[in-house]
This record gives sequence, C-alpha cells and structure tokens, in this order.
Amino acid sequence: MATRGRIDKRQAILDAAFTVFARQGYAQACVAEVAAEAGVAKPTVYNHFTEKANLFREAMTAEAAKAIAENLAAVDRLRDAGEDLRALLEQVGRRLIDCYTDDRSWAFRRLLQAELARFPELLDTVQTRAGTNVVTDALADRLARLALDGRLKITDPAQAAEQFGALLTAPLESRTRLGTRALPAAERDAVAAAAVDTFLRAYG
Repeated sequence: MATRGRIDKRQAILDAAFTVFARQGYAQACVAEVAAEAGVAKPTVYNHFTEKANLFREAMTAEAAKAIAENLAAVDRLRDAGEDLRALLEQVGRRLIDCYTDDRSWAFRRLLQAELARFPELLDTVQTRAGTNVVTDALADRLARLALDGRLKITDPAQAAEQFGALLTAPLESRTRLGTRALPAAERDAVAAAAVDTFLRAYG
C-alpha cells in the first residue's frame, strides 16, 4: 500500500508540474507552486525529482506518453476495418484531430518549442522514452495491412502514414490560430473528411 501511495503521489506531482509549467513557463514556475498544485509538501517534490530541471524533463516525458497512448487508441480502430473504409478513416482522422487540438497537447508543443534551447536533449528524450514516432509507425502498419487486403494501393506505408498525418494536422495550425481558437465540431469533421478524400485519391 505504501508503494502504491508513492506511485500515486509521484503521478500527482507530474500532473501538477505540467500544469504549472504550461501556465507559467519553465523560468517563472517554482517548485513551491508545483507542490501546492499537487497537494504535497515542497520537500516531497525534491525527494521524488531532486531538482526543478529534472522535474520538468519527467513531466514532459510523462505528458508525451499519455498523448501517445491516446493517439495509438485512435489508430488502433483501423484494426477492425469494415466495408466502409472511408468512414473508418474519417473516424480515425477525427479522433487524431481531437488529440492534436486538445489544450494539453497545444501546451505541450508550446513548452517543447520554448524550452529546446534550454534543454536541447529534451526532444531526443521525449522521442526515445515516450516514442513520438510510435504513432506514425502504428499507422503505417495498419495501412500496410489494408494494402495487403487490397483495400489500398500503397508501396511505402511509412510515407503514406506521414502524409495522412500531415493532411490532418497541417490545416489545424492556421484554423486554430496556433491553438488560440477552438474548432467547432463541424469544422473538425470537415478537416477529417477533406484529409481522407485527398488520401484516398492518392491511395484508394
């Protein structure tokens, strides 16, 4: 039970840390704020993470891992492809758009870009430990299987996966004004439908 409590407390600190860093930025955030947000004593944060820089790295890695899990759940829907492939691709695309435009997802990308100069190893750390390329790899695998089943005409699944992702995410930067504008459901549906239409014109 004590071990479980320690794990829960560590996760609470990581969640709180990301919230505080996203709100304040790395330089302005302080460990005392993180402790207050997590509902723990300040020494507890240091006991788990030693220093503020390590806390930031761990919080970013944990947040990336959660985002990856959500994206993989969306991609995994392609495992059960029915007769209407277009509709299924639109559903998957819509869920990926929801993941990409989530408030915490925007906050993560802003923090990553803002702090790369201070933490040049952060991008590699996130990619290695949280597997930011795993989603594209999983999508490529699903598309390859659809091609083997004769549902798509694809010779390079990895490239097709990258292109599908780009078709979904590229319009969102401008439409959301870099995350400062919420997209109505109908507009998200339209982006997903347009992406799938273009994708199927190339690979259908």
